[in-house]
Amino acid sequence: MSSICYDLHSHSTASDGVLSPAALVRLAAENGVDVLALTDHDSTDGHAEAAATADEVGIHFVPGIEISVSWRKRLIHVVGLGIDGNFTELQQGLVHLRIKRQQRAEAIGARFEKIGMPDVYAGACALAGGVVGRLHFAMYLVEQGEVRDIQQAFKKYLLKGKRCYVPCEWASLEDALGWIHGAGGQAVVAHPARYKMSRTLFREFLVDFKALGGAALEVACSSHSAEEACLMANYADELGLLASVGSDFHSPHNSWAKLGQLHPLPEGCLPVWQDWK
Repeated sequence: MSSICYDLHSHSTASDGVLSPAALVRLAAENGVDVLALTDHDSTDGHAEAAATADEVGIHFVPGIEISVSWRKRLIHVVGLGIDGNFTELQQGLVHLRIKRQQRAEAIGARFEKIGMPDVYAGACALAGGVVGRLHFAMYLVEQGEVRDIQQAFKKYLLKGKRCYVPCEWASLEDALGWIHGAGGQAVVAHPARYKMSRTLFREFLVDFKALGGAALEVACSSHSAEEACLMANYADELGLLASVGSDFHSPHNSWAKLGQLHPLPEGCLPVWQDWK
């Protein structure tokens, strides 16, 4: 595989990351990343700053996005790589999704208030650079000593079935891939081993994804074990999908998700960047 270090999934303060786009790019360069994609949730606001900093530090910047998708009432994240952030239909769709995010955040805040924690919504808002997401709620709970870490915050309050979880109908898979393709990008299934589906159902999702022009699976990801990476590589090979890599970086304090520090792609994978110039 290529000796170039790719990290094609990261987040800044334009969504729920803790570093500004410029600081994110500088850290990536320090960590030896050669090609970095900024893929904030439902926002391209950090692209200009990240691109300018990438020019300064001498790494290649890939403009990206991570779109929230509802497929058979399940939340799936789809990354778009190499997009034109000025594509009108994409931006119109993202505005709609950010409105939904804000409405969900207010509803989550109301649920915390109902269980006797009235300050959580305001605290999450204070931590957010853009629209408030569940991670901001988790970060505030850690900051206040209500939980020991982000994972416990989700398990106790914010995952499906927990007291403060609020469901949401996101973009359809067809719409999300249409926006990405219209913007000239490649669609990638983010952290695919994280979704709680049977193998049969997951394969059905991938068949739908491929039929709509989906390009790749995120095979190497910070939340994947080496065994999971091999399993995803097998799905990619079976269905004719390319393989991507991404740390899903949000914060330098997360020891499990560091920029550029990923398992290599398993042997035989065709990388998503194989035809990039």
